Amino acid sequence: MPKMLPVVSRALRGACPKPTGRAPLVARNFVNEASFDIRKCDLHRLEEGPPISTVLTREDGLKYYKTMQTIRRMEMKADQLYKQKVIRGFCHLYDGQEACCMGIEAAIRRTDHVITAYRAHGFCFTRGLSLREIMAELTGRKGGCAKGKGGSMHMYGKNFYGGNGIVGAQVPLGAGIALACKYQGNDEICFALYGDGAANQGQIFETFNMAALWKLPCVFVCENNLYGMGTAVERAAASTDYYRRGDYIPGVRVDGMDVLCVREAAKFVAAYCRSGKGPIVMELQTYRYHGHSMSDPGISYRSRDEIKEVRSKSDPIMHHKERMVTSNLSSIEELKEIDNEVRKEIEDAAQFATADPEPPLEELGHHIYSGHPPFEVRGVNQWIKYKSVS
Repeated sequence: MPKMLPVVSRALRGACPKPTGRAPLVARNFVNEASFDIRKCDLHRLEEGPPISTVLTREDGLKYYKTMQTIRRMEMKADQLYKQKVIRGFCHLYDGQEACCMGIEAAIRRTDHVITAYRAHGFCFTRGLSLREIMAELTGRKGGCAKGKGGSMHMYGKNFYGGNGIVGAQVPLGAGIALACKYQGNDEICFALYGDGAANQGQIFETFNMAALWKLPCVFVCENNLYGMGTAVERAAASTDYYRRGDYIPGVRVDGMDVLCVREAAKFVAAYCRSGKGPIVMELQTYRYHGHSMSDPGISYRSRDEIKEVRSKSDPIMHHKERMVTSNLSSIEELKEIDNEVRKEIEDAAQFATADPEPPLEELGHHIYSGHPPFEVRGVNQWIKYKSVS
């Protein structure tokens, strides 16, 4: 078992108050907010870090629960549709990492910017894309957020720039977005996310250098789910302290399985960037339940027992659910109602995604440029031409 796994498990066991006994399962008044201790973040080149306690309101708690549960169910449905060959091509699922995208979105503004790698479905949803748009894009239909031409790895929304298929390539793009924010002076920041596998790419370090030199308002987020494409982090990296990888750039290492811990850390790094101090690195220690992609069973380089242990001790949704119930922010019955509502929404999106028509072939050249007059583009040979329409 990877040496980092028990760290995540211990953190989660200590982050939630011990159950004190639940009220009878009848209608009762809920509290409006509750305080919780959260795991202390590891710091690099910082004198102070995110807080070790926070307040959760009932409204936010229910929102976080429904959002994470929706992402989980959406990924389960995507897994099913892929195995039925309704979804084709590359597909990287996000189940297990829901606290990462939810915690970040809870901490930033809608006008801020996010760019991530190919494991993007969760961020698509938290950034505001509808379930229908996401599922239809997965199945390559006209109603998809990229008109059915992007698929799993290439989804876009307002202030959300994908979903990128080239390992690590989104990080310099994120720095470019941050440069635009600084140039325009609009008090906006960019979160550029990448995985532990991409952390070893040379372009990451080139980007660190430019971002630090120009003091760009960019948060570099390493979602460390302990494995690259079938390789444990210890076998791929001489140093697995990814939050220290920026060297001269400050960093924080965060419990990525705790939505409140991620939220508070994301607030901290966002404020740091917005204050004009330049970039910062945030490592989220998390875990993916599925394999690297749909072609990876995920059990050839790790055991079923390891996955089972994470699910039983560190699952971000179950952890949040326990917090909500034991602190009287919600009840099991109320959360079950949310579960039922989520199932219906997922089924509706799946039905839409399988019934919606595919884009016609003549639209292959559409949306190459934005705001450009229509013009002809060559297809697979010089005799086939398509019209490019913005």
